[in-house]
Amino acid sequence: MAVNVNLDDQLTVGFVRGTHGLSGEFKVESASGFYEHIAELKEVTLRKDDQSRNFKVESAEIGSQTLYMKLEGVNSPEEAKKLNGWDIRVSRKFAKPLSKDEWYIADLIDCTLVYESKDGLDGVSAGLYEIGTITDVLEGGSGDLLEVTLSESCNILAENIKKTSSGNPRKVLVPLNKEHVGKVDIKAKTIQLMHLWILE
Repeated sequence: MAVNVNLDDQLTVGFVRGTHGLSGEFKVESASGFYEHIAELKEVTLRKDDQSRNFKVESAEIGSQTLYMKLEGVNSPEEAKKLNGWDIRVSRKFAKPLSKDEWYIADLIDCTLVYESKDGLDGVSAGLYEIGTITDVLEGGSGDLLEVTLSESCNILAENIKKTSSGNPRKVLVPLNKEHVGKVDIKAKTIQLMHLWILE
């Protein structure tokens, strides 16, 4: 499972989703589906496009499938409305702790998808092959999907698989589950592909 995250070593923990009441509170949608870690925040950074603003948190209260947050200096529904749609980001140490087989999305992006052929049993010479680069993580109906831009230099992929009809590198989706993905090594920036047929 992938947990939403962004660059600059800050994680997106939630999104502003409309005003609440008359004091400047707003509703927060959690990026991970969990709210406890957001309710404990003392400071946050709100970002949208190339804009960024730092705030102290005055209050945060968990409601029914949402959280209500009040920031210092935001004292009216009109001021809160201007923040609608902004990302709520925090330093990595304040984000939702990861469980087993969970990774932050930003850590997965730019990893190299690799395939290891052993003894040529799959019709491919034995060796470790770089298949492509993870460019995004998308939500699918049954789980997260790795968006992979296939490498033009990978010699175990057919040319018609590696490129689109316009000649651009092809992108494929690989389910982020144990059936299709093996070892995820964030330090080495590699993710193991279990089966080549998923790319066809």
